[in-house]
Amino acid sequence: MDDKQYKGTTTVGIICNNGVVFATERRATMGTFIASRDAQKIYKLTDNIAMTIAGSVGDGQRLARILQVEAKLFELRRHGPMSINALSMLLSNILAETKYMPFYVQVLIGGVDKSGPRIYSLDPLGGRIEEVKFSSTGSGSPIAYGVLEDRYKPDISVEQGVELAAKALESAMKRDSASGNGMQFAVITPEKFEIFEREVSKQVCNS
Repeated sequence: MDDKQYKGTTTVGIICNNGVVFATERRATMGTFIASRDAQKIYKLTDNIAMTIAGSVGDGQRLARILQVEAKLFELRRHGPMSINALSMLLSNILAETKYMPFYVQVLIGGVDKSGPRIYSLDPLGGRIEEVKFSSTGSGSPIAYGVLEDRYKPDISVEQGVELAAKALESAMKRDSASGNGMQFAVITPEKFEIFEREVSKQVCNS
């Protein structure tokens, strides 16, 4: 297993009282080389479900395409959307079936459906955990977790969730050389799915 494929990401997912917030920074690395300053790490799977990736970009893109197609086929056959639980279980099965030639990714998948806001974290071998507050993956995740543990509060709004995710990412970018170059967010509520970007503060840029 090539350690280089795991470096260069910080992703965050937060359960809020009225939705879900995902956030990632934009840097992609190959060892110590910065391969991209505009990497896409958040993928829209359906109108109410998103996925973040940490690890191999190619593997993450392939999984996103598979899940997008499977969710669309399910909707056409069943005349209704696939649940977050079902889509995350499908991904878990795909990862488990390929564990001898694994996808080198850590994944957060979540959104809002009839059961409310939900986030699942998955490892490369198909392990799946439902997160009840927040989760983070990638090389900067130990630093991001410190901020999330300290500042997360029950019943946080999506607006507050965006600010908390930004603080967690900025903290990681200050201390993890493989994370940086801007931030991207996805906000999912029963009413909307929005993806947007934000520049990092000057303090982070100069650190």
